[in-house]
Amino acid sequence: MAALLSLGIGAAAPATSPQTATAEPAALVGGSAFGSREDQLDRASRGQMSRPALQTAPSDRPAIGAGAAEAHARKAAAAKQKAAQRKALAKKAAAKKAAAKKAAAKKAAAKEKAAAAKARPAKAVATKFSTVALNVRTKAAASASVTTVLDRGSKVAVTSVKDGQWQQVVRKGKTGWVRGRYLSAKKPSLTNSSGGISSARCASGNAVESGLTADAVRVHRAICAQFPQIKSFGGVRADSLPEHPSGRALDAMVSDASLGRQIADWVRANRKQLGVSEIIYAQRIWTVQRGGEGWRSMSDRGSASANHYDHVHVTVYGSSGTA
Repeated sequence: MAALLSLGIGAAAPATSPQTATAEPAALVGGSAFGSREDQLDRASRGQMSRPALQTAPSDRPAIGAGAAEAHARKAAAAKQKAAQRKALAKKAAAKKAAAKKAAAKKAAAKEKAAAAKARPAKAVATKFSTVALNVRTKAAASASVTTVLDRGSKVAVTSVKDGQWQQVVRKGKTGWVRGRYLSAKKPSLTNSSGGISSARCASGNAVESGLTADAVRVHRAICAQFPQIKSFGGVRADSLPEHPSGRALDAMVSDASLGRQIADWVRANRKQLGVSEIIYAQRIWTVQRGGEGWRSMSDRGSASANHYDHVHVTVYGSSGTA
């Protein structure tokens, strides 16, 4: 061993003593392996500074949440407004439906009332007289069918029902309609004091009077009474002359030329009382508009009937209307 010591081998041994060996790992741990104390403190400080930065990210969430809440509020307001509009429309539709239902009920009630009134027997409230040859119609209209014709001076029972110019009357238990202006509370004279014109029913029949105006009926009855030998008359017919279809013309059929002229002159002499505007006979014409010219010749129309040789044609004014 002395020799070994002398060579210096034994001198190196103290360097590897247990105390020295334990000191080096401490230096390694505190130094090279984990860094110095200053490095550890520096890292710690950096870690503490980085944490707040990591915590700042959630700070944006309140801003995003506010925007979503605002959008939600707008959507809710729009939905509420739309619901209010639907409610208003539904209310309006309900009101309209209720009004229509009320109107329909009112109309139905009126119809039922009218039907009940129609079903009740007509009750006469007064008695009046016809001032002309008066048509009794099925309805309150000039186009309605004529059931009968009242003679001038005929008594007729009237009800309280009126429809414009039309008056409801009762004859033989049935109702009809006549023009009210041709009724009078006082019975008229059967002759005209100024001209002696009769309005009595024609003995040869009154079928021709259907559809004639009141003035045309008056002409028919006057000629029939004044010239009883005339048995045939022409009234309403659909031909080229507008007066006949409208009921404003009457034809007194006559084969005797002398009698024909007599009738034409008599009608002309009584034109005012009869309401006459035009007379045609034997290819001659007379009109009120050119009355100062007297009888005027007419052009040839090709036949005796077309030239009015077999009848006296009389046209009346339409002012009196159809009775």
